[in-house]
Amino acid sequence: MIFGNIPTLPMETWMIILGSVGLFAALTLFAIWDAFNREFPSNMEKVGWIQLTIFIPFLGCLAYFILGRKRGKKYDVE
Repeated sequence: MIFGNIPTLPMETWMIILGSVGLFAALTLFAIWDAFNREFPSNMEKVGWIQLTIFIPFLGCLAYFILGRKRGKKYDVE
């Protein structure tokens, strides 16, 4: 067998696991999208926040929402 022994878990447990992974992935993707669409004091800061959310997905996402989002401002759409 390629994957070894996959544990047989109840369907509810698999739904919780997959739902949690999906939620974390959605939060990480939203953090990347939001950082990309904000104007930061420097481009390197923007790149740093995006790299942090990519390479350390959940903790980088939380750090961005707590600290980084306040540093950037929305682009003015006219």
